Amino acid sequence: MKIGLFGIGLETYWPQFPDLRPRLEGYQQRVHKRLMQDGVQIIDAGLVDAPQKARAAADLFRREDVEIIFLYISTYALSSTVLPVVQKAGVPVVVLNLQPVSAIDYETFNALGDRGKMTGEWLAYCQACSAPEIASVFLRAGIAFHLVTGTLDDRIAWTEIDAWVSAAKVASAMRQNRVGVLGHYYGGMLDVYSDMTQQSAVFGCHFEVLEMCELKALRDDVTAAQVDAKLVQFHKEFDVQPQCEPFEMERAARTSVALDRLVERHDLGSLAYYYEGWDGNEYENIVTSVIAGNSLLTAHGVPVAGEYEVKNVQAMKIMDLLGAGGSFSEFYAMDFDDDIVMFGHDGPAHIAIADGPVKLVPLPVYHGKPGKGLSIEMQVRNGPVTLLSVVQDGQGKIKLLSAEGESTAGPTLHIGNTNSRYRFSLGARDFVNRWCQAGPAHHCAIGVGHIAGVLDKLAAIFGIEHIRVC
Repeated sequence: MKIGLFGIGLETYWPQFPDLRPRLEGYQQRVHKRLMQDGVQIIDAGLVDAPQKARAAADLFRREDVEIIFLYISTYALSSTVLPVVQKAGVPVVVLNLQPVSAIDYETFNALGDRGKMTGEWLAYCQACSAPEIASVFLRAGIAFHLVTGTLDDRIAWTEIDAWVSAAKVASAMRQNRVGVLGHYYGGMLDVYSDMTQQSAVFGCHFEVLEMCELKALRDDVTAAQVDAKLVQFHKEFDVQPQCEPFEMERAARTSVALDRLVERHDLGSLAYYYEGWDGNEYENIVTSVIAGNSLLTAHGVPVAGEYEVKNVQAMKIMDLLGAGGSFSEFYAMDFDDDIVMFGHDGPAHIAIADGPVKLVPLPVYHGKPGKGLSIEMQVRNGPVTLLSVVQDGQGKIKLLSAEGESTAGPTLHIGNTNSRYRFSLGARDFVNRWCQAGPAHHCAIGVGHIAGVLDKLAAIFGIEHIRVC
């Protein structure tokens, strides 16, 4: 993912104050180095101090296809050196109003005596001078912008800047994501029905419509050696319960291999699925054996959502790209005595964020779905969590909905599903009311850590609303 960086200054200053420009370029290099992260390439246009250089910087950023631009105010600069860059690049811009240190050393400054030297020294600290000018011009030009104010070594400022980088990385990955859709909706579950055109328009992803007959053909070609290798993986990544019958283990392993091949063949980054099939049909045999394989895919960077929940697999992918996990969840129950809400789900789980061993267990019946087979039983590890839902409202607009809470210890339901206990600052009653009033489907993605601040920035990059419940 490419980040554009340019500093701004005023060319009139350089002959007046010969030491100023090298000093400011040194500050910009500090910003450059601090922005560098794994998977990020910095496209640095240098110090832009004239309109001609602004146009050259804009051409550079367009040519390199940067995802986001960081504009570093090194000293006062004319807004005419800023507007052409951002207008032509056409990507989100974050203005860095970063002073070298928290305060000028007034005693040393005033001891310089020479007012010319004192002015040159002051110009190295007057980043804030340009901030309102840039803001005014951007607002009048209809350009959305974001301002970070602080110092070059400011922990608070750099936490925010790092969040912008993380959000830009997610946005870039979402635009490259190929979302597989396999099967059909769960009949009558109206809230999960999704407008894939609108999803593509907002997130830039591609939807690959898949056929069950292709999955069956891939499954028919699975070899005994591949099944054996997958069984080894099952025992490595799951706590396989002794009640799991060899027949069910082999059935799930064969399907898991086929799912891996389907994902590889279509270069999928996520998958939403649901199918029922006719009683005894081969497709029913496949779909009742997918949970273990889909859980492995989810844990290894390819989130899988059941019930053909396209909106939720988008939320799961966002959470996974942020390193938070993103387990497929829905409301399970409320505990008014302990003031918590229980969330969980049958089907695929994000085993990478589990608290302790992830049990692979047999289920005699999949509630509300056909057949029986193996399932996942786990809890999300205790500590801070974030819930995320991708919402489509009555006007067709896509929004993000999130809430920060805590996964807490306590009794859960041992029914062969994932389920955990969550506490929210609003209390259970108000949380449920406010969450539902935002209009989400009944599913959400749960990830570890508090990341609503990054989601704010991701929504801004996509140009959509982000509703924070708590």
